[in-house]
Amino acid sequence: MDKTRCEDAMMSSEHLTCGWLQQLLLVLVKLCFTFAGPLRPLIGTECTAKSPASYILVFTGHWSPQAFPKQYPLFRPPAQWSKLIAVSHNRHFRLWEEGAPASAGVQSFAELGVTVELMKTAKEARKKRVVGAMYRTAGIPNGIGHSSTEMLIHPRSSLLSLMVKVIPSPDWFVGVDSLNLCEGNQWKQEVTVDLHPYDAGTDSGFTFSSPNFPTSPPENITKITSQFPNHPANSFYYPRLKDLPPIASIRITRQSRSRDHQTAMSNHILPNSISPHRFSATPLDCEVSLWSSWGLCLGPCSKGGVRHRTRYILLRPANAGTPCPELEEQAECVPHSCMQLQ
Repeated sequence: MDKTRCEDAMMSSEHLTCGWLQQLLLVLVKLCFTFAGPLRPLIGTECTAKSPASYILVFTGHWSPQAFPKQYPLFRPPAQWSKLIAVSHNRHFRLWEEGAPASAGVQSFAELGVTVELMKTAKEARKKRVVGAMYRTAGIPNGIGHSSTEMLIHPRSSLLSLMVKVIPSPDWFVGVDSLNLCEGNQWKQEVTVDLHPYDAGTDSGFTFSSPNFPTSPPENITKITSQFPNHPANSFYYPRLKDLPPIASIRITRQSRSRDHQTAMSNHILPNSISPHRFSATPLDCEVSLWSSWGLCLGPCSKGGVRHRTRYILLRPANAGTPCPELEEQAECVPHSCMQLQ
């Protein structure tokens, strides 16, 4: 009897030990997930500066018919930029990321220019202390122009992400992802970044004025280049170019914290102050349709007949691009009525 009780006690002790070890393991796993970084951590982004830094962010649009002549929007609506949305944050937050799916907020902004979901996501992240502040500038009613805003960046949220929608477009935008304004314990004095268009992957339109055509299933955010998407109908398709010229740029300049020396700037638009000739004009080659079918062979039997076929211009050349070829062609033939006589 005593032996049986002893064995029961040993088994009970083993169960208690196993249960305790399982609980310890669960606690360790939870701790690992709690302190783990994002799925794609940003290495070396910690800022050790002792105080915040004041910056002025200037967004400049370079979207001109000289630099981007293909299907350049002139009306309903003309080429323009949405309001700029910027967020300062740490490495545990991403506003958007190339190669990753667009969030509901990014989709809403890229397709419609609506900021509600984006701002809601940023505000929720701010409660978790992964987002520092949110900023915006006014929209620009032209392809060329600029707007600006002041920013106060703290060491704990030294990364800056921003987006501006290309209007009109299916779901295209320009922006920066997690730009670090701090190096170690030093704030950067000035940063300039050229911007290129991105596709949010939620609408399959090829042109600026394409109707709504949802991508199903949605694709990842991708950079639009002169040859991608590789389709002649695409508004940014320029096969003669290795790289697209920048369609926009940002300049971030550190300001003195002293109010006496701080430059007063607010959201503003100066469409005539920025020359579109900063970048060379992009040549646009003529594009024509396929030949039509040959027409009837007409003419007297004694001299022989002539038949015609035509094609039409799909895209007129610009900026010293390849001129259009002949749009009409003729060839000798034997009229059908003459063939019957033979």
